[in-house]
Amino acid sequence: MPFRVRSLIYMVPQIIRSLRAPSITVRFPFAPAVIPEGYRGVVKVHAELCRGCSLCVRDCPAAALELHRENRETYRLIYHPERCAYCGQCELSCNFGAIYQVNEISRSTLHLSELETVLVDRKPEEEDSEG
Repeated sequence: MPFRVRSLIYMVPQIIRSLRAPSITVRFPFAPAVIPEGYRGVVKVHAELCRGCSLCVRDCPAAALELHRENRETYRLIYHPERCAYCGQCELSCNFGAIYQVNEISRSTLHLSELETVLVDRKPEEEDSEG
């Protein structure tokens, strides 16, 4: 039996099954996107737990986190989702449980600067002077 005939004998039933099967595509623009339960998405921080130790910044393989430190008590932790590999290494590296990932998709934009998110903006609390 020639190769073309064998191929057709195999392919025709496959095509018929595919045409009869229900659609499995998502209806995203017309319905909300369904995110799988195990999806590790956007990085969030419990700001009150962050100590500014920079372990998360050091261990991030994609350089998605930056720590700008002025002194021991003043620092900013900045997140760049366009760089993030969503690997969860920052969450594993944090000894204080401050960083976690949520089941969300990063928002879209035309300008990368709009994606930059300040996760922690720590400034020393000004003491009230009692006079």
